[in-house]
Amino acid sequence: MASAAEQLAANLNFAAFSKAEDLKKRIWFTLGALLVYRLGTYIPMPGIDPHALAQAFQQQSTGILGVFNMFAGGAVGRMAIFALGIMPYISASIIIQLMTSVVPSLETLKKEGEQGRKVINQYTRYGTVILATVQAYGIAVGLQSSSNIVTNPGMFFVVSSVITLVGGTMFLMWLGEQITARGIGNGISLIIFAGIVANLPSAVANLLELGRTGALSSFVIMLVIVVAIGCIAFIVFFERAQRRLLIQYPKRQVGNRMFQGDTSHLPLKLNTAGVIPPIFASSLLLLPVTIANFSDTSQLPGWATAIVASLGHGQPLYMILYASMIAFFAFFYTAIVFNPKDTADNLKKHGGFIPGIRPGDRTADYIDYVLTRITVLGAIYLVAICLLPEFLISAVGIPFYLGGTSLLIVVSVTMDTVAQVQGHLLAHQYEGLVKKAKLRGGKRGTR
Repeated sequence: MASAAEQLAANLNFAAFSKAEDLKKRIWFTLGALLVYRLGTYIPMPGIDPHALAQAFQQQSTGILGVFNMFAGGAVGRMAIFALGIMPYISASIIIQLMTSVVPSLETLKKEGEQGRKVINQYTRYGTVILATVQAYGIAVGLQSSSNIVTNPGMFFVVSSVITLVGGTMFLMWLGEQITARGIGNGISLIIFAGIVANLPSAVANLLELGRTGALSSFVIMLVIVVAIGCIAFIVFFERAQRRLLIQYPKRQVGNRMFQGDTSHLPLKLNTAGVIPPIFASSLLLLPVTIANFSDTSQLPGWATAIVASLGHGQPLYMILYASMIAFFAFFYTAIVFNPKDTADNLKKHGGFIPGIRPGDRTADYIDYVLTRITVLGAIYLVAICLLPEFLISAVGIPFYLGGTSLLIVVSVTMDTVAQVQGHLLAHQYEGLVKKAKLRGGKRGTR
């Protein structure tokens, strides 16, 4: 009986999807925009020797360049026009969010509604241009200092590289905004998602090739597959987990009638910070290793060489610092994106209250108490989901793209996109029911 009901629901969803023309247009637009992005990751910057670049990048693939290359869909390894990817925009967004809690004028803009958000988005774009320019200049100078990578070094190469890379980042920012407005899902997240997914087949092929050549045993390959499936199920469970606080509203009297007070829930996600903590933690940890690899290691002091060696993948110090940074950024970013004081004020303004808790500061303290406790579980979840694949990467040498951060991004974006598709289907079905009701009402009126 249950299977028949599920099959009927699936048929209804498919029938609704076949009739939802607006949803089809949004999906085709999203696929077309992502195809444009993938084509851009193969257009190389001018003045680069691809063979020399491939040899130099192979030595840096385990550092921060490997992380950026994963998020950029392989564009860093090919030094394409989208080599900077969307990371400058994400960094600028996080910086602006941090500043809104520190600068009073930005905090006032945040509370002004749509107009304030437009101004903050404009500041974010300006910040993206500044960060992208600095990073592009650093890349151009670094490439020029390396031997045989740049065919014609000089100021013209630096200027052209900065213009190309900054232009690529701004185009991706615009493309992400277009996907959000005219497509399905969050455009920025989908661009990162497309970059990771595009490289997953080659990562799986490399894993199978290691098994074919005997570098990895069949047991290890099966263990990797089982761990990956378990991580996906673990991510789905925890990303959907919520702590729902009961909210009650007082009784209302309209005329001579007394209406019973309504009840609702305040959902608090277990992982409010999302994928930001592992991204920041991995980037900060791999930065010293990358800087050391670009410099002459023979001139480094002994203590610096020892620290760089201990920060490699799989080393105990790396694992400890990685877990600590993930937990720190989980609490830090949660405090930035969720303000219990504002939530309590909004509840008080609309007459809502938590049973047994006095409205105002006591409600804010209670929400903060609950949020802190569930964030502890969220931080433990993030540490577990990111460290377990790290142990496999360091122990058996599986591809870097099969790490916990990439799985977390892929699963989270997939769940969000599927939820938006279902929302569009429900809206289409509701509009169809409204039209049918109007037609029936019109026919009755004519009779």
